Amino acid sequence: MSVFLRQQGTECDFGNSDSWVILSPIEQSIKRKIEAIGTPLKDWDIQIYRGVLTGCNEAFIISTEKRNEILNNCQSEDERKRTEELIRPILRGRDIKRYGYDWAGLWLINTHNGIKGKIPRIYIEDYPAVKAHLDQYWDKISKRADKGDTPYNLRNCAYLEDFYKPKIIYPNMTKYMPFVYDENGLVTNQKCFIITGEGMAYLTAFFNSSLFKFCFRDVFPELQGGTRELSKIFFDKIPVKKATNDINSIFKTAIFKLQSDYTKEQAIVIDNLLFDLYNLTDEERKIIGYVEIM
Repeated sequence: MSVFLRQQGTECDFGNSDSWVILSPIEQSIKRKIEAIGTPLKDWDIQIYRGVLTGCNEAFIISTEKRNEILNNCQSEDERKRTEELIRPILRGRDIKRYGYDWAGLWLINTHNGIKGKIPRIYIEDYPAVKAHLDQYWDKISKRADKGDTPYNLRNCAYLEDFYKPKIIYPNMTKYMPFVYDENGLVTNQKCFIITGEGMAYLTAFFNSSLFKFCFRDVFPELQGGTRELSKIFFDKIPVKKATNDINSIFKTAIFKLQSDYTKEQAIVIDNLLFDLYNLTDEERKIIGYVEIM
C-alpha cells in the first residue's frame, strides 16, 4: 500500500473553504483547464431568481379543468379574454427534464401587485369569475403571510417581467441536474429557479452537458438520497467560457432541435460542440465521456 501511495499520490491544496473532491491527475487537469478559461457566472450579465411563491397553492395553482370552469363563468367576452391572459401555465421543479419538461396541465392565477411604472397592478374587481373562485379559499388566503396588497394578490415580485424573457428553468433540488430553455413566457413555482440575461441558449447547453456535470457536479451540495441543491450561491462560483452572439445562435439552433425531439445522439452533438469550443483533446473527451444521469 505504501508503495502504491508513493507512486500514485498527488498533493492537494486545502487552503480555502471551497468544496473539494478527489480526482485523478487527468481529471484534475481537465477541471483546471476548464476553470482557467472561464469567467465566474457572478461576473456575467445574468440574473437568477426563484419562482413564484403564492402562500396558498391550492387557491392560486389550478388544473386545466378548473381554469375552463372559471373561463366559462365569465359574464362577457371581454372578461373572458382578460381572464385568459391572467391565468398562466406554470411549471414545478418536478416537471423539468433535461432539455424539456412534462407540463402537468397546471395554471397560475397571476393576480400580481404589478411593478411601479412598468406593469399595472391587477385589481380583483376586474375579474369577477376569478374572485368567485378565490372567495372559496378566503379563510386561507386572507391569513397567509405571503400575500400582496390584498388577500387576492400574490406577494411582490420585482422580476415579474423576467418570466417573459428568454430564460433557463431548472429545479432547486434535483438528482439529475436538468435545464430547459424557454421563450414562451412560462411561469414557475418556488421549487424552480430561472436565469435570464446573456447567452441563455449557450448556457442551457453548457449546464446540460457532460462537461458541466463532469467538472462541476460536486460544487452543489449532495443532500439525502443523492439530491443536489442548485442554489444561486453555488452557481456564482462556476467559471464558464464566454461565447459570442454567433456561437449562442449555433447552440440555440441545436437545443431547439433537441427540445422538440430529444435523442442521445443529438445530446452528444452538443457535447462535442462544447468540447470543440474548449479545445479538448481526444484523451480528455474520452475521459469525460457521455454523462446522462448522475
